[in-house]
Amino acid sequence: MPDKVSKLSRIVLVAAGLLPAVHASSAHADGAEVYSSRCSACHKADGAGVLGQFPRLKGRVGQIATSKDGRSYLISVLLYGIFGAVSVDGRQLNGMMPPMGSLSDQDIADTLNFTVALEKPGKKIAAFTAAEVKHVRNAGRLSAAQVAKQRAALAAKGAIP
Repeated sequence: MPDKVSKLSRIVLVAAGLLPAVHASSAHADGAEVYSSRCSACHKADGAGVLGQFPRLKGRVGQIATSKDGRSYLISVLLYGIFGAVSVDGRQLNGMMPPMGSLSDQDIADTLNFTVALEKPGKKIAAFTAAEVKHVRNAGRLSAAQVAKQRAALAAKGAIP
């Protein structure tokens, strides 16, 4: 795709499925662009989610990102997806989020930073980095069901709101 294609045009083409989200004309997309093209259809542009169907991210990602295990979990969700039942805001959801491991480490870090910023967390959250994503990626591939087990363990400890 030529460099002349505007950022907005790329977002529209990605949303229409006519252009891959990671394109050759840039080293990486910014977090807002990746979120818009890959996440907002389910989790909504403002991160509010869809009650009973897709969990809200706004106000939750920042809380989860306060611990090392929570950060690793969030990265794993983007890399490998998640499958199974989860409880969010007192509601049981049963579904699947697709893996996005084809994204670069920087794109995943930027997307997580964007989701943290959807709502200012109560305390400062360290920015996700490409090196942090690479570390989780290099630790070994997980199935979406294994990511769900990781989530359940964190939820049992109260690390996931």
